Formats: sequence, structure tokens, C-alpha cells
Amino acid sequence: MWINNLHPVANRKIPQFIESNNADYPRRLRGRLGSEAPEQLSTLGNLELLASPKTALFCSTRCPGDIILAAYDQAARWRDAGRCVIGGFHSPIEQECFHILLRGSQPIIICPARALPQRIPAEWQTPLADGRLLVLSAFAKNATRVTANLAARRNAFVAALADEVWFAHIAPGGQADLLAHRLTKWRIPFSILKKN
Repeated sequence: MWINNLHPVANRKIPQFIESNNADYPRRLRGRLGSEAPEQLSTLGNLELLASPKTALFCSTRCPGDIILAAYDQAARWRDAGRCVIGGFHSPIEQECFHILLRGSQPIIICPARALPQRIPAEWQTPLADGRLLVLSAFAKNATRVTANLAARRNAFVAALADEVWFAHIAPGGQADLLAHRLTKWRIPFSILKKN
């Protein structure tokens, strides 16, 4: 069970759980996802990052080459501006943007499309200790493999937590395209990278 104000450095690497009826559970999730909101969140890191203004990053797995450098440049701008970025960081472009963000000092929220990892990757150690990384999962402990269904649910979860959404690329008819329609319904501002 989640205990209020449990944020000391020693506890940033200890998983915490937030039930949907807990006051610390993000109200946005209930408001936007309704009955699809997860009953429990698993967290690792600094929960205070949830209060930060957040930009969600999405990019379809298949992405035109001319989008790649522009996406990396955008990640560097967010890093340099100190913007909190939330995402699954699963597609190749999202993963590289995550690595760019890790080189900064701004907050990052990573939401895997599965349960919390059993082992903390080495590159997460310092940001976790510094209190600028939050790993947030909406999935049960037995969800150990990423599936298309879990990825779609994770993307809706990430978008529901965001203040704004940025798409590097949307493949027509793909999951990102469906998500963009949902964002319109939720009235979450979003933008799509334009090719030069």
C-alpha cells in the first residue's frame, strides 16, 4: 500500500503501489479512462513527478527517415528546457529520444507496456537516485511480456496522464492514429511533427 510522503532517496528504488481509491491516484486517469483506468499502479522512483506538466511522446514503429533527426532534435529541446516527458519509449525512435533525455537533468516518466522490471537497468540508476525518473506501470505483476494489446492500453494510459501530446510520426490506421482520435475526445492538445 502506498504511504503518503514516502519519497526519501533510500526509497526511490523500492516499488510502491497506488490503489485506485487512494488519494494519491491521479484523478486524470479516472476522468479520461473511466472504467478502463487501472485498479492499481506500480511505481518506482519519484512520484512527485506526476504533478509536473507533462508532454507525452509517441512515434509509430515504422517511421520515415526524414522524421528521425527532427524527433531527436525535439527531444534535445525538451531536455534543454527542463520539460517533463512521459512515454513508453518502446519504438526505436522513442528509445533514442529516451537516451537523449537521460543525458539531461529534466524529469522523465517511463511507462512500460508490462509490469515493473525485476531488475533496474544501469542507465536508470542515476536518474532514479537523483529523483528525476519515475517508472510507472498500469499492469499486474504477471504481465511480463509486451503485447500489442498491452502497448495500446499503455499508450492510452500515457496520453491520459499528459498535459499535451507530441507525435513524431503517425502511421495511417495504426495505434497512434487511433490514439489521436481519442485525444480529440479528451481535449488534450497534440501536435504532429511536420516534414520540411
